[in-house]
Amino acid sequence: MGLADASGPRDTQALLSATQAVELRRRDYHMERPLLNQEHLEELGRWGSAPRTRQWRTWLQCSHARARALLLQHLPVLVWLPRYPVRDWLLGDLLSGMSVAIMQLPQGLAYALLAGLPPVFGLYSSFYPVFIYFLFGTSRHISVGTFAVMSVMVGSVTESLAPQTLNDSTINETTRDAERVRVASTLSVLVGLFQVGLGLIHFGFLVTYLSEPLVRGYTTAAAVQVFVSQLKYVFGLHLSSHSGPLSLIYTVLEVCRKLPQSKLIGATGISYGMGLKHIFGVDVVGNISAGLVPPVAPNTQLFSKLVGSAFTIAVVGFAIAISLGKIFALRHGYRVDSNQELVALGLSNLVGGIFQCFPVSCSMSRSLVQESTGGNSQVAGAISSLFILLIIVKLGELFRDLPKAVLAAIIIVNLKGMLRQLSDVCSLWKANRADLLIWLVTFAATILLNLDLGLMVSVVFSLLLVVVRTQMPHYSILGQVPNTDIYRDVAEYSEAKEVPGVKVFRSSATVYFANADFYSDALKQRCGVDVDFLISQKKKLLKKREQLKLKQLQKEKKLQKQAASSKGASVSINVNTSLEDMRSNNVEDCKVMQVSPGDKMEDATANGQEDSKAPDGSTLKALGLPQPDFHSLILDLGALSFVDTVCLKSLKNIFHDFREIEALWSASLRSGTSSMHPSPKSISLLLSMMLSPLPSNTRGLSPTALFRSPDSEHAASCPSLHLWRL
Repeated sequence: MGLADASGPRDTQALLSATQAVELRRRDYHMERPLLNQEHLEELGRWGSAPRTRQWRTWLQCSHARARALLLQHLPVLVWLPRYPVRDWLLGDLLSGMSVAIMQLPQGLAYALLAGLPPVFGLYSSFYPVFIYFLFGTSRHISVGTFAVMSVMVGSVTESLAPQTLNDSTINETTRDAERVRVASTLSVLVGLFQVGLGLIHFGFLVTYLSEPLVRGYTTAAAVQVFVSQLKYVFGLHLSSHSGPLSLIYTVLEVCRKLPQSKLIGATGISYGMGLKHIFGVDVVGNISAGLVPPVAPNTQLFSKLVGSAFTIAVVGFAIAISLGKIFALRHGYRVDSNQELVALGLSNLVGGIFQCFPVSCSMSRSLVQESTGGNSQVAGAISSLFILLIIVKLGELFRDLPKAVLAAIIIVNLKGMLRQLSDVCSLWKANRADLLIWLVTFAATILLNLDLGLMVSVVFSLLLVVVRTQMPHYSILGQVPNTDIYRDVAEYSEAKEVPGVKVFRSSATVYFANADFYSDALKQRCGVDVDFLISQKKKLLKKREQLKLKQLQKEKKLQKQAASSKGASVSINVNTSLEDMRSNNVEDCKVMQVSPGDKMEDATANGQEDSKAPDGSTLKALGLPQPDFHSLILDLGALSFVDTVCLKSLKNIFHDFREIEALWSASLRSGTSSMHPSPKSISLLLSMMLSPLPSNTRGLSPTALFRSPDSEHAASCPSLHLWRL
């Protein structure tokens, strides 16, 4: 609409077919509104900050309705369980819960090995946290419990704080396991405290900084870490403990070196019947004590050593859970509260840690099974936890002779889904190279630097990449697609043509302090006008003219002195007076011509007034510079999401720089050297801006505060400016 007004109805109709022109005339309309500055707008709208509500008074209010609302908010089971459709959902939840429990049993035993703990503690971690999530969770389909990525993160902590050997001497296995259980349970309590605290202060948005490529690259690298960690159980090898950067590489090299020492194995029945543990030294699950363990207080002395790992595990566990939860919620049409999910996971880990569980999250494979087998609500999770409780109390002894190699095979098979994410490389290569770079950096950092450092590096790199992408956006000159009112990059669309005499410049990112200079440089380059060179040449020319003028005055003064010496004192006085006048005039001229590099507003005004009286020597032709092939410039600022002071200063500088071009252009026209031959009223640089929507943080910086209105008192000497809104 703005372009149509700029170039006139005739130019617009020339670009349209006859039918479209008729349709355009039918819906044509005229709108007028007064030009307001910020002060007038605030007075008209009665601007003022909204009255502050004392929120803390609301928090401290105690009433039956408020207590009930808080209870229902933080205990969702009281909301959905009374409305539970028993006939429609119970059978599906029952079958789903049994199916998930069948998977959770071997996974719990196996993932305990990843955490460096006795297998029975995997069963505990499959019961307590799952039942707690049933009470506090908001997702109907995710299966909370042991998860490979979380287990291997816990294992890296337990092995570093309770190693296999100490000072080249083997530690008693019972003592080592007890210490690792204490470390893992304390870590679970600390993870739960972090998650509950973040959930109560509504920090659920924290996971938004973990993009999908980052999470998928991280889980893929973690799957590789898990796979390598299980090789010692598959081949029955005894490996040294490796931790820190490049530990994965060292482990792979040691496995390859000791591979000839591997042992053949069988399943549970063969192990029990042939006594593989005693004859061949095959590692088995071992004793699984019947019944539950009593609660144990966490060791607070370990908090200082575990705080960094606990925060990392808390963020990763929540990121995986909320990602899956939102996928299932979108698929089945319900809402997942991210803050309540933080609280639910935190309470699951907090209570689980007191009962000697290790940190948990949700499993992707079990969640898919829970959904595909007919699960409809959190009841499926409760049923699976009760089935695990039955195994802990009565059936645990049946798995005593199960070889650890079988558990390792179960783990490796469950990694299939995460390892398939390696195909993301091909899809991201075609879709988005920046996301592919995030995926690759995350994968490589996690493989080489271990899980905690890898996550830190990947998050920092992802944030830096966002800064780089906004600092170096895509700049383009837009052209009109034929027979439409759509404008696209002329470098990408061959049929898009620029409107004659109009330059439409667009940036793909907001303009702020990090890219303001790049924006100005790209604008001048794409418009084909070297404004800085033009202004410098103009100043050099004016300085040269001033020097010539001073030399001429000196010659005249010398001649007048010679004439005065021959004519007498009275003439000399008159000459001196005239010289003083000339000197004062010369000083005034120098003041007018003087340019302040720090104030472009005064520079533009002074130069504009000087150029209006300038002779042909200050024209573009005299400077030996080409004339612009456009008369209107439109800055498409539709990508602006916020405005800072550097952006505003940059726009002011752009405005005044192009005013210099307009002044020289106008001088060229007056001297008859312009080849564009525009009408006198159109000799102006139309600096147009797309200001819809204007960011909300620009109060006090309205467009009229930046640009003069066409009907101002300077309209006769300054170019007319228009603000476009398309």
